[in-house]
Amino acid sequence: MKCPILAMAMVTALTAMALDDIKDSEFNPITTGVTSLSITPDARGASMGDLGAASDPDVNSQFWNPSKYAFAYSKAGVSLSYTPWLRKIVNDIYLANLTGYMKIGSADNQAVSLSLRYFSLGEVQATDGGGASIGSLNPFEMAVDVGYSRKLSEKFSMGVALRYIYSDLGYGGITDDQGRSKGASAFSADISGYFTTYPVIGRNECQWSLGFNLSNIGSKISYNGGNDPAFLPANLKLGTAFTFPLADYHNLTFALDANKLMVPVKPRSTDEKYMNEDGSRNEELFRQDEQAWKDKSSISGMFDSFKDNPLKRITYSLGAEYAYNQQFFLRGGYYYESKFNGDRQYFGLGAGFSLNVIRLDAAYMIATAQNSPLDQTLRFTLSFDMDGIRGLFGRN
Repeated sequence: MKCPILAMAMVTALTAMALDDIKDSEFNPITTGVTSLSITPDARGASMGDLGAASDPDVNSQFWNPSKYAFAYSKAGVSLSYTPWLRKIVNDIYLANLTGYMKIGSADNQAVSLSLRYFSLGEVQATDGGGASIGSLNPFEMAVDVGYSRKLSEKFSMGVALRYIYSDLGYGGITDDQGRSKGASAFSADISGYFTTYPVIGRNECQWSLGFNLSNIGSKISYNGGNDPAFLPANLKLGTAFTFPLADYHNLTFALDANKLMVPVKPRSTDEKYMNEDGSRNEELFRQDEQAWKDKSSISGMFDSFKDNPLKRITYSLGAEYAYNQQFFLRGGYYYESKFNGDRQYFGLGAGFSLNVIRLDAAYMIATAQNSPLDQTLRFTLSFDMDGIRGLFGRN
């Protein structure tokens, strides 16, 4: 079963590139499998420019930094997020994410967490090699993970998360006994840390936090019976956040995240190293390097990712959040990626409202790169404070 449209849809949906003013020799984004794992699921992080490594703990910390759960204020929480993806192009692609956590232990210094994300590429009409229609497909990607975090001191915690990943793009020629397309699966893990302290500046007690999350460390995912192995989007996230009170019940937070994909660049036949002096292409050398890239383990690939313009491969997110009495929130931020690496650049705006045990957050993305398919992206997150719900029913 063949469906070239799906491959094109994945590239279009998850790279978000503006190519008109970028030279071929300059534009060289890193390619990975299951790129939907990198999409921000929740509205709070998205509205601040896609950041959250060191922001205050919330229900959606599983994606950003699971170790933050150990410092969560409530004993338990659950949230549901929904993102209609690429609405400027299609109307049936979306990301849904369900996340929850619970504090455990009498000391209230440990937490377990769970999340489920589902990315649907909508309905696609499939064709055979001759162009004849063979029906419709519903490609999707999903991930299920479980995490554990623990305070190692009054100011520092660490966390781990284990993840199962399944990707079914509906093409590749691999079918089961009934002739249905088979997907590809993989396993990965996250390691994270979170440090927070409360310095006194003048007469005000502030909060300063640092965080890191090394995510998606694991096996490669293999499409087409092992002929097309792909690296998972392993990523190193570093962040810091600073909160200070403006007045009673009024707080302002500034945060900064930096991300580095821990994936080696795939060789391109157009690279200068494969061009001979007479202008011809050294196909043998290119094929050798391409095969070496395919055979490279994910751990070796993480170290090799620093060999190719590492500074240009870093993306930055800068955001701010205003909170009134932890009931009303206004947020804004900016995400920057160099033209060399993909040219994703956009503003995030959003707001949140919290009433007793329920909180609703919304985010809106405004792309600054021309013709970006990510422009006008919406996200919604509905969160429930389970500790507060128990209190409403008179339970401790």
